[in-house]
Amino acid sequence: MSSVWTRRQLLTASGAFALAACAPRASADRPLDLWTLQLAPKFNPYFEELFSRWDRRHKNQPVRWTDLPWGSVERKLLAAVFARTAPDVVNLNPPFAANLASKGGLTDLNPLLPDGAEELYLPSVWQACRDPEAGQIALPWYLTVRLSLVNRQLLDQAGLEAPPRFWHEVPEFARRIRERTGRYGLFTTVVPDDSAEMLETMVQMGVTLLDQRRRAAFDGPAGRRAFRFWTDLYRGGWLPREVVSQGQRRAIELFQSGELALAATGAEFLRSIQTNAPGVAAVTEPHPPITGSDGVANVALMTLAVPRQSSRAEAALALALFLTDASNQARFATEARVLPSSKQALQRVREALDQEPPITAFDAQIRRARQLSATTLERGQVLVPASPGIKRLQKIIYTQLQRAMLGQVSSDQAIESAATDWNRYSRSRWP
Repeated sequence: MSSVWTRRQLLTASGAFALAACAPRASADRPLDLWTLQLAPKFNPYFEELFSRWDRRHKNQPVRWTDLPWGSVERKLLAAVFARTAPDVVNLNPPFAANLASKGGLTDLNPLLPDGAEELYLPSVWQACRDPEAGQIALPWYLTVRLSLVNRQLLDQAGLEAPPRFWHEVPEFARRIRERTGRYGLFTTVVPDDSAEMLETMVQMGVTLLDQRRRAAFDGPAGRRAFRFWTDLYRGGWLPREVVSQGQRRAIELFQSGELALAATGAEFLRSIQTNAPGVAAVTEPHPPITGSDGVANVALMTLAVPRQSSRAEAALALALFLTDASNQARFATEARVLPSSKQALQRVREALDQEPPITAFDAQIRRARQLSATTLERGQVLVPASPGIKRLQKIIYTQLQRAMLGQVSSDQAIESAATDWNRYSRSRWP
C-alpha cells in the first residue's frame, strides 16, 4: 500500500487569521503533518525517496506532506492554529518562528533534543534558532548566502576592475555605472513587506536595531549615516526609481535584461538567469558579497519547528532531525544549489564541489558560485535578529526611509519618526 503522502502531496489550509489556544489536538491515528515552503513539484522526487526511507524505519508514523506558496504560509498556519489543526512540523524563516514563539505557539525543543544535537549544526545558525524566552524554537535546515553576481560587460564599460566589497565603496560604483553606461549599479528594495536586505545592510553598517528592552536603538549616529547613505543614493539618481515600489524580484528582472550591473542574490538563482537570459549569463561573474568593514556576510536561513499543538512532539522532532541529518541535507543542498546547516553535510558538499568536473561553461559558473558561497559562509551570520515584531520594525523603518528617499522629509526626520513609531508599538507590547 502506498504511503499517505503519495496520495495527497499538496494540501491546503484555510480559516480565519488568528492565534488561539495552543492545546494539542487529540492524537488520533493520523499521519505526521509536515508543511514546507514552495518546494513542490520541483523536489517531489527527493521527498518521495526521503519519505520511503522514513516509512521503512517508522512503519507506524507515515508523513503527510503539505507544500505551501511563500506568500500564504503565515496566514494558513495561523488559521490552522486557530482551528487546532496545526501541522506537527513546519518550515519557517526565523522572524516568523520568533513571532509565533512569542505567542506560545512553538515547542521548546531543549527538553526533547538528544545529547550533542547542537554540535551537529553550524554554531551561528543554531543560535539563530534560539529565543531568549521561548528556548530552542526550531532546528536549522537549509540556507543561502548572498553573493554579488556581476555583469562584467557593464563593469568594463564603466572602467571598473571589480565590484565593491564594502558599503562605503558603493556610491562611487553606482555613480560610475550610471554615468558611463546609462544602467544602474545595484538594487535594494524598501518595499515594507518584501526583503529584509535593507535591514541587513544597516546592521553591516554598524547599526544596532533594538536594545535589550526592545526599544529603538537605530536612532543613533550609525543609523543616521545609514539613512543618509540610502537617501542620498536615491535622490542622486544612482538607484532605480522602482526600489521604493517594487520588491527584490525586480532586481533579478533588471539584471536579466542587462539594466543592472550587480545583483545581490544567491548562487541558486544562476540557473534561472542562464535559462532566461543566456547572453547576460555569459558575461556574469560571481563575486563576494558587499559587507561592512568587519566582512561579516548575511545568511538567509530556513528552519523546521514543532508547533505546541502537536500531540506527538517527540515523533515530530524525530522527523525534523531526519530531514536535517547530514546525509539528507547534503543531497538536498546539491539538488537545490543551497547550503546545509549541518557541519558534516557542508564538508561533504564542499568536497563534492572540489571534485565535480563541470560539463559546460554554465555548469562551471554555478560551481564557482557555490564554492564561493561555501567559503563566504565561514564569515556568515543571520544578521537581523529573529525577535518578535521584527517584521513590524521592518515596515516602520522602510516606510520612513521611503519618505526620505522621495524627498518628503529629511533623512534625520525620517529616522526620528521611525524611532517614535517603533517605541510606541514596543511600549504597548512590552511595557
